[in-house]
Amino acid sequence: MLSVVEGLLIFIAVGESVLGVLGNGFIGLVNCIDCVKNKKFSVLGLILTGLATSRIFLIWIIITDGFIKIFSPQMYFSGNLIECISYAWLIISHLSIWFATSLSIFYFLKIANFSHHMFLWLKHRINRVLPFLMGLMVISWLVIFPQVVRIINDYKMNARNTTWQLTIPKSEYFTYQILLNLGLIFLFTLFLITCILLIISLWRHNRHMQSNAVGVRDPSTEAHVKAMKVLISFIILFILHVIGIAIEIAHFTVPENKLLLIFGVTITDLYPCGHSFILILGNSKLKQGFLKVLQPLKCCGKEKPLRIPLTGLGRNGCSMRVIQ
Repeated sequence: MLSVVEGLLIFIAVGESVLGVLGNGFIGLVNCIDCVKNKKFSVLGLILTGLATSRIFLIWIIITDGFIKIFSPQMYFSGNLIECISYAWLIISHLSIWFATSLSIFYFLKIANFSHHMFLWLKHRINRVLPFLMGLMVISWLVIFPQVVRIINDYKMNARNTTWQLTIPKSEYFTYQILLNLGLIFLFTLFLITCILLIISLWRHNRHMQSNAVGVRDPSTEAHVKAMKVLISFIILFILHVIGIAIEIAHFTVPENKLLLIFGVTITDLYPCGHSFILILGNSKLKQGFLKVLQPLKCCGKEKPLRIPLTGLGRNGCSMRVIQ
């Protein structure tokens, strides 16, 4: 039987998931409609659509994994379920952070101002940078997948008639979790580097503007600030996401504490759900579409004025009816 706090956290997690699926679905839908109208996919549209799609799957994995651990841990640690969830998590989580890293690199190459020849070379070859990043992610999969498969197969063989949870040592379980998230560390590091370079570009640009006695923000400054809001919010939410994963892993040491697990799921789910709305507010096209969707809801929410018939006598003694 769940306590009131546990039930409240589950309700929050489910609410986050519903909003996250709707927000990410909206991003993907708007970009697909734009692609049909223009008969081509822009690089930014492709990144945003891929990011939204991967996050929808990530939300489902987080919620499914968490609910099975909460309500049926025996089923989770026996059979092939943990194997399927592990492989799905490995692919989808890497794809999600890959698209986020690609978005940061896109902003960096489009907005930043550097005169270095390497930056200029990459700026004119932005379409080649994304396949290069995809190659790095595939290489990380090739390194990580065999290790994960080996660990799962070893403990499936050793478990036999007992559950996987009871046979795997804690040190091996932590190693297994680190392997599952190893590729995320590299991609997130690359994301941080591009953010730092974008901040340096903004600082240099503002210093140049101040030296020229220009007090009003120019379009370049506005673009820098808007991109930094999106990227810094991602960093904050992703750190919370990692903390949530760590809490879920820590639950393995105290499996009887369901509150710790539910809290971890709620924190983990915050990143793929919350950042979608930050992307919507940070992109003019998505923001306009979102406001169009909300406009009918606002109209429905407004109360219609009362139409009360008022009857009286005019100057000539005839009845007069006024409709308000």
